[in-house]
Amino acid sequence: MTLPREHIEQLLVQFQTGQLDLEAATRQLAGSDQLETAAVDVDRLRRCGFTEVVYCEGKSVGSVVEIFKSLSGHGQHCLGTRVSTEQATALTEYFPEIIYNKTARTVRLPRTNQAGTPVERVGKVSLLTAGTSDLPVAEEARETLFWMDCEVDLIVDIGVAGPHRLQEQVHRLQDSDAVIVVAGMEGALPSVVGGYVDCPVIAVPTSVGYGTSFGGVTALLGMLNSCASNVTVVNIDAGFKGGYVAGLITHRIAKARKG
Repeated sequence: MTLPREHIEQLLVQFQTGQLDLEAATRQLAGSDQLETAAVDVDRLRRCGFTEVVYCEGKSVGSVVEIFKSLSGHGQHCLGTRVSTEQATALTEYFPEIIYNKTARTVRLPRTNQAGTPVERVGKVSLLTAGTSDLPVAEEARETLFWMDCEVDLIVDIGVAGPHRLQEQVHRLQDSDAVIVVAGMEGALPSVVGGYVDCPVIAVPTSVGYGTSFGGVTALLGMLNSCASNVTVVNIDAGFKGGYVAGLITHRIAKARKG
């Protein structure tokens, strides 16, 4: 892999000014940091605009901490999903500033600017849940958007069983860059929302529901068969994926607005 000249120059400046030590600079020039349990993609920020996200489920506590240390050592702010209590405790001990959302099962290191203050958030993503039981998946999406420095408006419990609840909130959706709709059961809410807005609607099916919901498959199929043309669908319980796609859309729009 050959890095662009401007990226190599940036790394050399960071090494020269002490922002990176020799080992970190060498690893980043190589494009990856080979650890005992993982090969950390430290070049993803340059290629994709955002750093590698750590899927923590199934990893040991030591491995998760090691990966976070690698990413933060390269000056990259971290996000971990599907985090266990034990993993979160260990990360908090090593990174006191880390933000742990127990409901979302996420941890993230907040990004700051050169002045040490939080980075200003861009755009607006509206995040809706059909029911309160869908909140853990929605919280995963919201934490992802916070990590991507996006503004989020969370609206909870406006499912189709009470149609007046959505109508009361439609005004909050009108200036959204994207809308995420998290729903289980029959998964009808994204189609209804799609008929009210002129932006992409990202449907996230959840495994919430009784027997014939088949662990979210019924909601997934309902959303895939949506008659609303602006609805697209991610995987079951994939709050992170819905949040990430909405974040990419929002950043593209923010970039276009700046010209």
